[in-house]
Amino acid sequence: MNIAYAMGQGGAPGAEGGAGFLSSPLLPIILMLGIMWFLMIRPQQKKQKEHREMLSNLKKGDMVVTSGGIYGRITGVTDTVLTLEIADKVRVRVGRGYIADLAQAPKSAAPAEKEKTETDKK
Repeated sequence: MNIAYAMGQGGAPGAEGGAGFLSSPLLPIILMLGIMWFLMIRPQQKKQKEHREMLSNLKKGDMVVTSGGIYGRITGVTDTVLTLEIADKVRVRVGRGYIADLAQAPKSAAPAEKEKTETDKK
């Protein structure tokens, strides 16, 4: 048997098996991008959509919080500017995009009922 003939019998290295795309080093990168999409990008886009909807539904009388942390009640609404009353007769104009969230009106705390003990009964 000739050495040149024996060397020519095998195929190219790595050509056996041919798992194709699954054995590719590209697969882990695609998996990482898919995981990043579902864990980071998609929830952020959903949150931005909810914020845009909240901004478009603002109306006079709503209690809001600005991105600077100022609480106020909306007294005037235009397309791009809201007028907030932050104290009695103190009004500020704020860009609609600077509203962070709707504020919850403070709930009046009901007085806690005293539990009757045996000493109260006597």
